[in-house]
Order: sequence, then C-alpha cells, then structure tokens
Amino acid sequence: MENEHTGSRRNHWTFLTNHARVLIAIARDPGARLRDIAADCGLTERTVQAIVTDLETDGYLTRTRDGRRNRYAIAPGARFRHPAEAGREIAGLLAYLSGPLGTPTAPPAAESADGVPDDGALPLP
Repeated sequence: MENEHTGSRRNHWTFLTNHARVLIAIARDPGARLRDIAADCGLTERTVQAIVTDLETDGYLTRTRDGRRNRYAIAPGARFRHPAEAGREIAGLLAYLSGPLGTPTAPPAAESADGVPDDGALPLP
C-alpha cells in the first residue's frame, strides 16, 4: 500500500531549485551557452533563458557580450533570498557545488580522548 512517503509522486523531489542549478552551471563555466546549460540542468533553453533573466534582474549575475556569445559574472556578495538563510552569501555554496565533480573523500575520523574514533555522528537512542 502506498502512503505519503512512498507514493510515486513523492519520489521526484530534489534539494536544489532550477535557479540554483543554472547558477551553479554558470559558476562552473561563465561562458557557457544557454543550450549547454539547459542540457546540463535537464531544462529547456527557454526555461534557462527565463531563469538567467530572473537572476540578472535580482542582481545575482551580470551578462556581457563577448563576441557572439554572452559571458556571465556572478555578483560578489550575493545573498540567499529565503529568511532561513538571510544574511548568508551564496559564494560558499557555489564554490562547493561548482568544484570538480568526483567522489568526495571523507576526512579522517577524529579520535576522542579515550582513543575511540569520533565520526561526529549523533548517538542513536
């Protein structure tokens, strides 16, 4: 029996919005064409164009012509819009998510004073 947590419609959510995906793609390649960004993000070119317009209008990026192409620059000091993250700059998230893709390596586990590895996880009841 399906419930609210296992239903098929509940399996299609993601952590990042399309706006975040487009901004990350631009952070990875400021000279990318909208068609390439659309392909990377799984969106239509028209959707990406509207998102880039939103981001530019709200001051998250600037667009300049470079020959026949556009070049984008992310605004330094741009901050998250939602009140839960108010005051925090997006630069840290972009740096983390726009870095090279690969298998992240976990930092070595620290040891507590008794020599037992302390992996930072909270103990379960």
